[in-house]
Amino acid sequence: MHFNALSVLAFAAASNAVILDSAKVIGTSTGRITKYLGIPYAKPPIGDRRLRLPEPNSPYFGVLDATVYGPACPQHRPGGFPIPTAVGSDVLDLFVNTSAKYLAEGRARWIDAIPDSGPENENCLSINVQVPSEATSSSRLPVLVVCGFEAGTTRMYNGGPIVERSIDLGEPIIYVSMNYRLNAFGFLAGKEIRDAKVGNLGLHDQREAFRWVQKYIANFGGDPQKVTIWGESAGAISVSLHMLTNGGNTNGLFRGAFMQSGAPIPVGDHSVGQKAYDAIVTGTGCTGAPDTLSCLRKVSYGAFKAAVANTPYIFSYQSLIQPYPPRVDGVFLTDHPQQLVKKGSVADVPFVTGGCDDEATMFSLSTLNVTTSKEFKEYIKTLWLPKASRYHLNKIMKLYPDDVEQGSPYDTGSLNALSPQFKRFASFQGDAIFQGPRRYFLQQRAGRQNTWSYITKRLKWLPFLGSFHLSDLMYTYSSGELQDYLIHFVNSLDPNGDVAQWPEYTPSSPNLLTFEDDLAGRPTLTKDTFRGKAIELLTQLLLENPV
Repeated sequence: MHFNALSVLAFAAASNAVILDSAKVIGTSTGRITKYLGIPYAKPPIGDRRLRLPEPNSPYFGVLDATVYGPACPQHRPGGFPIPTAVGSDVLDLFVNTSAKYLAEGRARWIDAIPDSGPENENCLSINVQVPSEATSSSRLPVLVVCGFEAGTTRMYNGGPIVERSIDLGEPIIYVSMNYRLNAFGFLAGKEIRDAKVGNLGLHDQREAFRWVQKYIANFGGDPQKVTIWGESAGAISVSLHMLTNGGNTNGLFRGAFMQSGAPIPVGDHSVGQKAYDAIVTGTGCTGAPDTLSCLRKVSYGAFKAAVANTPYIFSYQSLIQPYPPRVDGVFLTDHPQQLVKKGSVADVPFVTGGCDDEATMFSLSTLNVTTSKEFKEYIKTLWLPKASRYHLNKIMKLYPDDVEQGSPYDTGSLNALSPQFKRFASFQGDAIFQGPRRYFLQQRAGRQNTWSYITKRLKWLPFLGSFHLSDLMYTYSSGELQDYLIHFVNSLDPNGDVAQWPEYTPSSPNLLTFEDDLAGRPTLTKDTFRGKAIELLTQLLLENPV
């Protein structure tokens, strides 16, 4: 994004332009889609603005070149993905490149560039808008706002196919995505962060982007009163937390939520994040500074980023016990997320939440050196449930048994046992962070607001990974039922559109729309009762002892 001194009048005839404040924003049109990329929505969080709340962008003026994506926010890449030699090249081809040949003939790739997220820069708070080319400022189209990712950038997620499909369905929508601060740049925790009221900055960035949408989306042809927020994984967790903040008051920023592989998770307060804060302080040479937070704002970008790279990543040994998740900060989150759900501090909007059958297989590749039941128990006690009683710990061991036929990838028998404890880890972690929080959220809210849930069991044939985390995105960014359900929901707050195929999730009928491992088959209905006792106990223990 850049400003220049060219006259706005020189572009008066441009059809792929919109007016924002006193500026003409120039995008690019391809076929039926016009894209406006890399528009700054907040002031650069650099220098003294690092580790501070986002500030609204100044009014736009001049001519804005919105033809290329803005830089990615700084990434957390301490090392490579833990690939065992037993995982063959074909598996990697699907997992890393998501090649269309594994899906159905003619399906387009859903991600533009994995794992390359493009140029990185601390000045990264930009937003992208993709619209039907025929949209005008009077179109008032529903809007889908994408909330993000654990790592990566908006350039990796091309919303064009979704907008194209919405046009084909006669339900055109506008697709909006934003970059926001990640890892320690956006989710540093600790006493110093809480005292300064600058926790959960990545979520504040997203909220600022929501406000930008309210202010400007009508200029692109969108209806600010018809906004649905959507996310996958960390993005879905973000969506759920936007439903919990501010006492559940949305301030009119959105009217519906769609979550894929993410719900309010059992994370603790800022004291749990103190270790990560201290590591960044040490890594940047700020130890001993009178005010370590001020010191962190003054160190170079390179020094700060290097310190982040030396902290554990999601594919490190501790896996899903992350150093930079959202934390209770007293501002955005006034209590543990699941406690807020329990208290009813939830936005009263329709929502969809679902995911994949084998959510944690990829996250369990980093624990293959844990090979015995004794070692598994010690891992769980040390990292997950340090305060659990011996009774409860032993019960968890029984409910997640040392039996590869009961582990994840589920329903694959004795296959896929990369190590004696791999499938057990995948089952435990998948329920702890994905299935358990999803079910708890639904159980607390079903019957109080309109809710739907799904699970995909496709790709079971994929060795070791099965229906892995992220795989459901293939069916939202590519043509298929899940993409259509998403578009219907954005338009009408009901994923069914005009034909009822997906009944709501209710207390008496916890329906799961289930995508079986057959691309040609229609989804079926099952009940959300699998591993009932195991998930119930694990959810309760983590509710009492968040990580």
